[in-house]
Amino acid sequence: MSLREYLKTALIALRLNVLRSVLTTLGIIIGVASVIVMSAIGSGASKQIEDQIASLGTNQLTIFPGSANVGGRRGGFGSAPPLTEKDLRAVRDGVPGVAAVSGRLNGDVTLVLGNANWSTRVQGVGAEIQEVQDWPVSRGRFFDAREAASGAKVAVIGATVARELFAGTDPLGATIRMNNSPFEVIGVLAEKGQAGGQDQDDVVMVPISTARSRLVGRLGAPDQVGALLVKVDPRYSLTDVQSDLERVLRERRRITADKENNFIIRNFAEILQTRNQAAQTLGLLLAATAAISLVVGGIGIMNIMLVSVTERTREIGLRMAIGARGGDILGQFLTEAVLLCLVGGLIGLTLGAGVSFTVAKLLGWPMYISPVIVLVAIAASASVGVIFGFVPARRASRLNPIEALRYE
Repeated sequence: MSLREYLKTALIALRLNVLRSVLTTLGIIIGVASVIVMSAIGSGASKQIEDQIASLGTNQLTIFPGSANVGGRRGGFGSAPPLTEKDLRAVRDGVPGVAAVSGRLNGDVTLVLGNANWSTRVQGVGAEIQEVQDWPVSRGRFFDAREAASGAKVAVIGATVARELFAGTDPLGATIRMNNSPFEVIGVLAEKGQAGGQDQDDVVMVPISTARSRLVGRLGAPDQVGALLVKVDPRYSLTDVQSDLERVLRERRRITADKENNFIIRNFAEILQTRNQAAQTLGLLLAATAAISLVVGGIGIMNIMLVSVTERTREIGLRMAIGARGGDILGQFLTEAVLLCLVGGLIGLTLGAGVSFTVAKLLGWPMYISPVIVLVAIAASASVGVIFGFVPARRASRLNPIEALRYE
C-alpha cells in the first residue's frame, strides 16, 4: 500500500469513531498546549527581564553602603558609613577602566505645577549619569558639570512625569516646585520603560548638590552620595575593575584584612548570568513536564488502539483473506496512531498559542513562541504515535486470518 492509501484508510477509520478519536487525542492536546504555554510565557518573561537588565547596563557596577559590625553585632543594610564625594573621586582617579562614575541620592517628592501635582522619585545625580546609564534626553538638554557643582535649581524629568504633569503641553522652560523650591525644567529623558516592576520613566533628576541641600532629608555626611554608579570601559575586564574598586574602597574606608566589606558592589552581568542559569533549570523542568504529559497521552493512544484492534478483528481477518499482508496491517494502524497524535499536536499547538497570547496580554508580558519548541512539539507528537502505536499495530499484523474471521 502507498502512503496515500494508508492515510485515506486511516481517515475513514477515525471518522467512524469521531468522539473516541477526539477523546484519545486529549492527552496529546493537553501535553502540547501545556508545553507551548509554559514555554511562551517563560521565554517572554525571560526576554523582558533580559531587556530590563540590559537597559540598566551589563557593563555597569553599582556600589551601596553595606552593613556595619558594631560590638560583634551586624547592623542592617545601609547601616555602614555612607559613601561620599571623596569615595567617588578615589574611584574615578584611582581605578583603571572606569569610563564614568556618578553619585546618586534617591528620595520621594511631590511636584507642583499650578494646580496640578504628581508624586514621583527624585534622583540627585552628577552630570556623568547620562554616560553611565546611557540614557539620552529626547527633548531639551541635561545639566552640565558646572550646574551640577553649583547646585543649580534645574530638573530633567522622565517621560511619565512629562505625560502626567504636563498633559500634552511642552514642559521645557516650565517652572515646577519641589519642597517649595522652584526648579526649571530643562530636559525630558528618553522613554525607557519598566524594570523590576518599577516605571523607570517616573522620575525627576536634579544635580546631586541641589538634592543634598534642598530635597533629601537628613544625611550622614555633608558630601554624602547614596550610591556610586560606575560605567566600565569595554576594553577592560569587568571582574578586574570590580576587584580594583573593592581594593580602593577598602583602603578608603580603612577596612583591615580580617574584616568583611561594609559596602556592596552589584554587578548586573552576574545578575544576568544567574537569571540565565535559572532559566536553564526552568527549561529542564518544562522538558520533564512535557515528557510526562506526552507519555501519559501516548499510553492513552496505545490503550485506545488496542481496543480498536480488538473491535476490528473481523475487519483485519477479512483484509488478510483478500490479500493484505501483515506489513499492510501494521502500516495502517501505525498511520492511524501517528495521525491521531499529529492532529492532537496541532490542536494543542493552536490552543497553547491562544492561551499564551491571552495570558501575556492580561499580564502585560511579551509573548515569544520559539520555532524550535514548535518543531520539537510536532516531532514529539509524531514520535509518540510511532512508539505507542507500534504494539497495537504489531498485534493486529500478527492475527491469524482464520481465527480473526471467526471472532465474534
